[in-house]
Amino acid sequence: MRFSRNFKDSKWVPYAMAGCVVVLFYLLASHINYFFVGAGYFMGFISPVIIGLIMAYVLDPLVKIPEGWLLSKLGIDPSFVKEMYRNLTGEVLGDDYEEPDPVKVRRVKLCRVIAVWITVLVVILLIVVILISLIPQLVKSLGAFFNNFDSYADSLQMLLNSFSADASKSFIDISSFTKILDNSIEKIADYIEKNMGNILNKSVNVGVTIVNTVISFILAIYMLCDKRRLQAGWKRFMRALLSDKSFKDGAFFWTRCNQILIRYIAGDMLDGLVVGLINFVFMSVTGMDYAALVSVIVGLTNLAPTFGPMVGAVIGAFMLVFVNPWWALWFLIFTVALQTIDGYIIKPKLFGNTLGVSSLWILISIIVLGRMFGVAGILLAIPFAAIFDILYKEIVLSRLEKWKTDRAHAREEEIARKAADEAAIKAAKEAIKAVVKKDSGQVDDEDVREKLSNHDI
Repeated sequence: MRFSRNFKDSKWVPYAMAGCVVVLFYLLASHINYFFVGAGYFMGFISPVIIGLIMAYVLDPLVKIPEGWLLSKLGIDPSFVKEMYRNLTGEVLGDDYEEPDPVKVRRVKLCRVIAVWITVLVVILLIVVILISLIPQLVKSLGAFFNNFDSYADSLQMLLNSFSADASKSFIDISSFTKILDNSIEKIADYIEKNMGNILNKSVNVGVTIVNTVISFILAIYMLCDKRRLQAGWKRFMRALLSDKSFKDGAFFWTRCNQILIRYIAGDMLDGLVVGLINFVFMSVTGMDYAALVSVIVGLTNLAPTFGPMVGAVIGAFMLVFVNPWWALWFLIFTVALQTIDGYIIKPKLFGNTLGVSSLWILISIIVLGRMFGVAGILLAIPFAAIFDILYKEIVLSRLEKWKTDRAHAREEEIARKAADEAAIKAAKEAIKAVVKKDSGQVDDEDVREKLSNHDI
């Protein structure tokens, strides 16, 4: 069977192609779950690389501190470090470009490796110290809490019953309220007792997580040591992919995003540490139980914006209310005061005015990114909101304003061109009339009158 070469010009071809596109889109939409399953498997394979890249990104500011000190001791200028891999970035080099001194290059590489290992050892030492000081207390607190949970629940129920009895003496009936609380406490106790085995069995997965974390940490060390060569290769790829203007704009935008992310991550971690320590001091001074466990929970939940401190306060009060309800009340009052100080004093000192994002943008980012990326999306909601704000104001909004201005200029030029055309048409009509009447004196335009007098028209 032979097809005509001009079959594409047939009327049925566009309809057939449109039908094929619709069928293909329907098949893709109906089997989209397979795509997500495949993407999940793929992300599982490359997750150690992604985690290693994130670790290297977070540790790089710490590496710069000992590296800068070592370079200054060797008398190597930072400008030399920037020019060291310039020939690998794909940039067009001038005739005055000179190859870097190989001795200095080796010294810079050695300083980088030494700085990376200093940072790694310091981080590992801090982690070990924190684990040694906190893990025993956390395990002890968790064990004591779960072991004594039944007695805590009984004590709380007795307290509620005494409140109900005292209220009934004052002709206030709160029996229905206390009954609801009693049922809730019994359900929570039964749930914890039945699911303790499942919670412990799930801890087996911690071994797999530790192995992946170690692999990611090793990859992060290699990435940190070879950071500048990797950056040069990435710049060369982007220069080949983008125009010069797009590359410069993208580099400037990434620099600003990098400053926002680094400052936010460092400030947020420091803020969580400060809040956790202040909470630990308060609970230790007042003699509350589970000071270490509750303070760790408060510090970790404080990393999440907006809703994080609320979650930490609820969890801490829930643990304390079974031991002593008055402790839970004082803990909530102190948490409100601490979060007020944190929001108005501590965080402005740490973040300054570098973010400047409205609370509405932050709330929208928390909801959207939290649904898309889970806990990681919630933790990074504020810097991503700042980045989206930059995108909106400096790219989307500026381009819309430029487009509006260009349209206004084009409209003004169109009006001016039409006016000039109308004036030219009017002058031509007058010239034609004058020629017909053979009287050039009737022409108002001096140029046309001169041409008529010289018989140029």
